[in-house]
Amino acid sequence: MTTGPLPAPTRPAPARRPGTRSALRAPSRAALAAALGGLLASGCGLLPGGGDEDRPVTVMTWAPLRTTGTNAPGMTAMARAYERWVNSAGGIGGRKLRVLVCDEGNESVAAAECARRAVREKAVAVVGSYSEQDAAVFSPISLAGIPYLGGYGLTHEEFVNPDSYPVNGGLPALVAAQGAQLAPHCDRVALVRPEGVPGDAWPQLLRAGLRGAGGRGEVVDLPVAAGSSDYTAQAGQVLDRLAPAPAGRRCVSVALGDSTAAFVDSFRRLAPAGGTGTGAAPAVRLGSVLGSVSQRLVDRSGGASGPYEGAAVAGWYPPASDPRWATMKKVIARHAFGDQTIDPADAGVQTTWIAYTALRRIVASLGEGPVTARTVRGALDTGTKVTTGGLTPTLSWGDDYARSVIGYPRAANTRVTHLEVRDGRLVAAGGTGDGPGATGDARKALESEPVEGGQE
Repeated sequence: MTTGPLPAPTRPAPARRPGTRSALRAPSRAALAAALGGLLASGCGLLPGGGDEDRPVTVMTWAPLRTTGTNAPGMTAMARAYERWVNSAGGIGGRKLRVLVCDEGNESVAAAECARRAVREKAVAVVGSYSEQDAAVFSPISLAGIPYLGGYGLTHEEFVNPDSYPVNGGLPALVAAQGAQLAPHCDRVALVRPEGVPGDAWPQLLRAGLRGAGGRGEVVDLPVAAGSSDYTAQAGQVLDRLAPAPAGRRCVSVALGDSTAAFVDSFRRLAPAGGTGTGAAPAVRLGSVLGSVSQRLVDRSGGASGPYEGAAVAGWYPPASDPRWATMKKVIARHAFGDQTIDPADAGVQTTWIAYTALRRIVASLGEGPVTARTVRGALDTGTKVTTGGLTPTLSWGDDYARSVIGYPRAANTRVTHLEVRDGRLVAAGGTGDGPGATGDARKALESEPVEGGQE
């Protein structure tokens, strides 16, 4: 498939006879001036750079919307709400923002078509998107020079590809943070994660997080197929693999996206009951990552009396109750028109908000100059600093960025937050002295060398 019109064939200019150059010059200039005047009057905007201030800033956000696996409709809905909000206030950098959304479908053909559409529509960036299909999406946009700004952080490619500009440490950072959270409580941790390449490095990262926080717990890797409605057999395997650890020192970390709820439902039917009373340790301590566990999931599972009470949850950003999210919440309330897919506590929604905040800062840095994929990428590559109102550290992706992470050279933000479900609410960890506190940094765990042993 072509991504644009084929170039028109060219013919060599006819040879000029001696002595005719001066005679031809004046009529040619007059004809050219008339032609240019006609184009400008018609508003076609065909001149290089002509009418740039009137051109919208076109971007794309994609995500899986209607699949049997993990879906992220809140990300595309947040992008639309941001578009309406910015345009109601005069646009982005004085230009109208045009947001294209695409159903990535969680499969390579649909994902590649989303990327090719971004190229056809001359998007200046892909912003705040979710995809596991890294090869399918990066190839088209890389050839076109379109930056990938603030992807969800699912794949390793997002942290090594020079066309990627992540705003968080991705799922690798969350898995490492989960290890730090569980270190004081666990002699053995079963990691339940999706089958496939994206999660193959997670056991090592979880172990690195455990070791970095002083834990000596063993890690058991249990990849399972995502999208199932029943995980009874797999839950039984988890209990069998945890059995060597003392009661009360057994932990399970579940990072299955939308399938997490189905696994936990199966697991709680088999797992022995925990202690009762304030501070009583469960027989098997539950952990997860933001995106697999959300406030909505906690609410519909019974709140404080449900299976997630006391769970340790690793996140990238402050909890949704933090006042730094106030502007995002106002935008959702006023410009999402009651769209129920937008949950302010959802990690994908939050990542999209931060990614668009970064885009706005980058476009502002260009002043009155042209806004194209090339100029946006140039601003990113030259180290333009991006602030996000304290939701992340100051972000920068320039070549001289001193804090880039070994093994994850595109990582501009390895900050993590440690959350817990307390009284039915997903809040910052209490910092009682037996945990890592409310915030941390996954940098050392991401850079750690493989540890021999410790995995069955």
